[in-house]
Order: sequence, then structure tokens, then C-alpha cells
Amino acid sequence: MENLNLVNNEFLRQFEIKVDDSLARIEYAEQERKIFLTKISIPEAIQSVEFEENFIKKVLEFIAEKNLRVVPTSPKIAGFVRRNRRYKELLPVGIKL
Repeated sequence: MENLNLVNNEFLRQFEIKVDDSLARIEYAEQERKIFLTKISIPEAIQSVEFEENFIKKVLEFIAEKNLRVVPTSPKIAGFVRRNRRYKELLPVGIKL
């Protein structure tokens, strides 16, 4: 899982990881140093809890490196942040999950 290449497709406003012929995506909207993670799509061929969690981790680490804040509006991503306290520091002030 660690060798998966995360791509920030700014044109389509989505993070992508390609596995064989499948493309997993997390769509986002950017506004004032915040990234709103709006939707996660993982094709059935590569869908697993482990893959989903690693994908979300990679995206959150990318956001942290850019010194941005994250607002997870997707229920799956919000649930992941809720379960993994270390990512709560990426939330903007006043946002609670």
C-alpha cells in the first residue's frame, strides 16, 4: 500500500490513486486555505477497508504538508478523522466531529 502514488488532479479537483485499471478518487473543494473533502469513490475491484483507510491517510498527510486545514464533509472521511485523533489537528478552529 505504501508504494501507491497519490496524484492531486487540480483540474478535476480530486485526489487520485490508480491501481491497475481502477481509479480511486477523493473529490474536494478548496476555499481560503481549507480543503473540503466532499466525496470518496473506490471501484469495487480495489475496494477494501485497508485500501480506503490508507488512501484517506495519504490525502490527509498531503494536506498537512501543505499547511492547509481540512473539512471532511464526506461521512466516510469524517468517520475516519473521528476514529483517528491525530488528524483532528487538521480541522479548522471551531469544527468538531
